[in-house]
Amino acid sequence: MPPVVPLLEEFSEKAEELRVLNIRVFRDSALIASADWDEEIRRNQYSASKSFTSAAVGFALREGLLSLDERLVDAFPGETPPHPSPFLQEARVRDLLTMGLGQDGAYLMGAQRVNMDSVDWVRHALALPFVSKPGSAFVYNNVGPYLAGVLVQRRAGCDLVSYLMPRLFAPLGIRRPLWECDPAGYTFGAGGLVLCVSELAKFTLLYAGKGVWEGKQILSPEWVEESTGSQIDNTHEGYGYLFWRGPGNTYRADGKYGQFGIVAPDKHVVVAVNAESRDGGALLSHIHRTVIEVL
Repeated sequence: MPPVVPLLEEFSEKAEELRVLNIRVFRDSALIASADWDEEIRRNQYSASKSFTSAAVGFALREGLLSLDERLVDAFPGETPPHPSPFLQEARVRDLLTMGLGQDGAYLMGAQRVNMDSVDWVRHALALPFVSKPGSAFVYNNVGPYLAGVLVQRRAGCDLVSYLMPRLFAPLGIRRPLWECDPAGYTFGAGGLVLCVSELAKFTLLYAGKGVWEGKQILSPEWVEESTGSQIDNTHEGYGYLFWRGPGNTYRADGKYGQFGIVAPDKHVVVAVNAESRDGGALLSHIHRTVIEVL
């Protein structure tokens, strides 16, 4: 076990059991606690990548490249089925960001992608069943963030990493990262971004600062507020635009196995974690109980 500051003593008691790798804790943007159970290296951030896609959509909106009210049948002409269902005809770009797309399950998930026969994931995703009114039900699904990322890439004329380099990564001092791609070469906006915990922390601090970094407005404060607020009921604390809501007015980027970028605005606290936990829910609860709630 690494040496830890008093703030992390209780957290550390279960850190190895929960397979925590790195944690960084900030208050008022200053680092107040840090510990490493493994060296800090770049790791797959899994679905925490979705929140970076949300930021890309925010930049694209500001630049007039797309609209949240645009219908998917108009955004992806020629790739929707010949006779799209009424629910698909209703679906809009906004629905790609809320897990309220209207499909009947979780698609384009990790194990599914390994063995997919289709190499045209856009056409494949749009051909899947749309069984409910968009926005009416929360169903966790990689299709929405994937298509949102593809749309940004098409409108911008470059991959997501290239799009975000001058707008997000470079201003935050993040060197060009790796990001998973689909068979057609599109960045997979639902997962697969590779960063270290300190880089995830920078992104989270940007949101905690309402889009301001080192005195400069990087991301629209209106987009930060809208995307991290509750946009759909998920029977918990709500879900925004590819951000989870949490207890105590918190919100977070959230990746499988415990990749967390958590903002607690009422406490002016940010927590960034990388882990290899098999129980992300238990780890998240442990972070709230032993770190956020005691500050």
